[in-house]
Amino acid sequence: MTATTTTTGAPFTNVRELQDALAGIARVEGDTVEIEDAAGFRGDLIDRLIRTAVLGEEPAKGASRWLIRAAAPRLGAFPASIHDLYLAAGRGEYANATAPAINVRGLAYDVMRTIFRAARANDAKIVLFELARSEMGYTEQRPAEYAANALAAAIKEGHRGPVFVQGDHFQINAKKYLQDPEAEIRGLRELIAEAIAAGYGNIDVDASTIVDLDLPTVADQQTLNARHTAEMTRLIRELEPAGLTISVGGEIGEVGARNSTVEDLHGFMERYVAELATQAEQAGRDLPGISKISVQTGTSHGGVVLPDGTIQEVAVDFDTLAELSAAAKAHSLGGAVQHGASTLPDEAFGRFAEANAVEVHLATAFQNQIFDSAAFPDDVKQEIYAYLDANHADERKADQTDAQFYYTARKRAFGPFKRRLWELPAETREGIMADLAPRFDLIMRRLGVAGSAALVDRFVSPVDLPTPMPEAVRAFFRGEAVTAGLPAREVYEQVEGE
Repeated sequence: MTATTTTTGAPFTNVRELQDALAGIARVEGDTVEIEDAAGFRGDLIDRLIRTAVLGEEPAKGASRWLIRAAAPRLGAFPASIHDLYLAAGRGEYANATAPAINVRGLAYDVMRTIFRAARANDAKIVLFELARSEMGYTEQRPAEYAANALAAAIKEGHRGPVFVQGDHFQINAKKYLQDPEAEIRGLRELIAEAIAAGYGNIDVDASTIVDLDLPTVADQQTLNARHTAEMTRLIRELEPAGLTISVGGEIGEVGARNSTVEDLHGFMERYVAELATQAEQAGRDLPGISKISVQTGTSHGGVVLPDGTIQEVAVDFDTLAELSAAAKAHSLGGAVQHGASTLPDEAFGRFAEANAVEVHLATAFQNQIFDSAAFPDDVKQEIYAYLDANHADERKADQTDAQFYYTARKRAFGPFKRRLWELPAETREGIMADLAPRFDLIMRRLGVAGSAALVDRFVSPVDLPTPMPEAVRAFFRGEAVTAGLPAREVYEQVEGE
């Protein structure tokens, strides 16, 4: 599991250059891509396509993202929903396998390639790549870019099967909701539409932020949460492509707050089922509901950092998690989902599978391994710390040490330093990935997803999803703009002016 992460070649500067690189490897026909040389596509071409998709300029950026998405199914890797697999868990058709949902904040292509290699080594196909609404901002990764990274990594590593890309914590901001609920809900609806258009097959709706614990009954406390989750479920069902049932997650316990209870879960489901029935009646159609539910059992996002920069040991209530997962299955869901668990000690991960949690969300530990890797350049780290001092000092608490501040704030450097990290020397990135690889391997084994490939193949089938070519790119592939030597912007303006 030590394949190279080398990414060669600069981004394509214009679509003509990109077209020339396709010669003998792939052929564009309408809104489809025919692969003529699979090995050639997985070689330097996919590296240049993903670099253009992330770091390039339009319209070459849009063309590269479309090519990756259109080519992936032809090469055996297809965007997918984990909905049917989770419902199978709810029916008891499999157990003691907890899906790792991994938030990849930086070096996305290299990290995702490393995950696919670990999955292949463990014969695992239960793994999700996710990004939260908040992470999209500070990592500067919108859905179309994030999905392109996942599919490109799958192509590069020869993955054959589903690629589960998930919107994590598509969340209602409680403060903004109180100020202007319509605007906050409108923003969430727009984000959901953007994610589905980018090919996301899995979306976690998080309205747990507006649960009101001061109301007299548990069901009353969960009413707003259930109502907005049902509304977003309807929206997702109306926007999802034909033949694909997007996996929708709900959430009852805000991570970092008090632990969830079985009563919370039943109260939420009571109101959610009623609200979804109302939405279905209004829509005049059946609306499949959520497939899982996120709970809180003792963790916090990022962990709790001590003054010396080490992480406080977390006590997860695995008994409560098991009770919540059983309660979720009683409502025909796949089970309970645990957030904020990546900083737990290695020996804890096996207990998620024992508790029958259907999914666990993992982010910060992998971020830490990137920054703390011996291969991570010290000069870049110091530049990041200087950036944090200059731009995020207002987030520093009065009693925080430098170690605590940098630990909690350094995630905010992923966006501003994205290009710098992508352009690190190949041997540097390979060294960082070498530190990450054993952790991915361990987690897949401890979570019980090793050997899951056949199970996934049984329940998750390819769906012929539409991949319409962006209009801004279409003219190039029709041969209407093939002026060689012009910068991308000039060529683009030529087409726009026709």
